[in-house]
Amino acid sequence: MKLKPKSIRPFIGSKHFNVSRQFYRDLGFEEFVISHNMSVFTKEKFAFYLQDAYVKDWIDNTMIFLEVDNVKEHLENLKQLGLVNKYENVRCSEVVNNDWGNEFFLHDPSGILWHFGEFNS
Repeated sequence: MKLKPKSIRPFIGSKHFNVSRQFYRDLGFEEFVISHNMSVFTKEKFAFYLQDAYVKDWIDNTMIFLEVDNVKEHLENLKQLGLVNKYENVRCSEVVNNDWGNEFFLHDPSGILWHFGEFNS
């Protein structure tokens, strides 16, 4: 059998479901409510499921890498959204230069760690 994937959609948890829902809408994702305790968030062809489920060890070890075209531009756009000031526990780093490319880090309100990265050509 040849694997022919069309998408990959991770499931992530949330400590305060409605706060996380609003955070991801503010970040620019579109929400589709599946049930009272789960939504799918999409941006063009990318998606993930957000659950009303909090297991500290799971959340503390969840990381998502989102590849972008221009990491510096994405960081500036994110800063303009004011998410760090609007949401408790949200943190954002500056750009880190690596030998493979550049990235910055964003912690969501529950502690999920997002890597926004741009690979070297």
